[in-house]
Amino acid sequence: MSLYDIDLTTIDGKPARMAKYKDRVLLGVNVASKCGYTPQYAGLEALYRKYKKRGLTVLGFPCNQFGKQEPGSDADIAQFCETNYKVKFPMFSKVEVNGEGAAPLYKHLTSQDAKPKGKGQVAWNFEKFVIGKNGEVIARFAPKTEPDDAERPPRQLDAGELLL
Repeated sequence: MSLYDIDLTTIDGKPARMAKYKDRVLLGVNVASKCGYTPQYAGLEALYRKYKKRGLTVLGFPCNQFGKQEPGSDADIAQFCETNYKVKFPMFSKVEVNGEGAAPLYKHLTSQDAKPKGKGQVAWNFEKFVIGKNGEVIARFAPKTEPDDAERPPRQLDAGELLL
């Protein structure tokens, strides 16, 4: 199965497919509204606004697997993101990222050996996967890596490796 064959559900309950994002660079992030890393929403939104016209889409996937830090409904999460961070990047229905119940997208992402983090289970909220235009995971960053960190995905974007 290709990355682009994976079905998703938007945060407002509509069906979606990863194929919608073909030929774009993606930054997939498992998010949570009651986490110490939650302020990263601001950096993710800034990154999205800065690079979306150059081909980047940030994708947010709420997850309640780590410390039960995303307990709300999809509607609660959407409201939180809009009210507190003015999030405009695509958000999806709450998913699991590890274990038998992991969403197909996360089973795919975590099976890839992408530097600097490598393959394997997601460690915590706000782990970041950079996906190239061809659908390959080309980088994976630990939750503590801020969107504007020196090791950040934008460094690769600025180098012109990923975007037109």
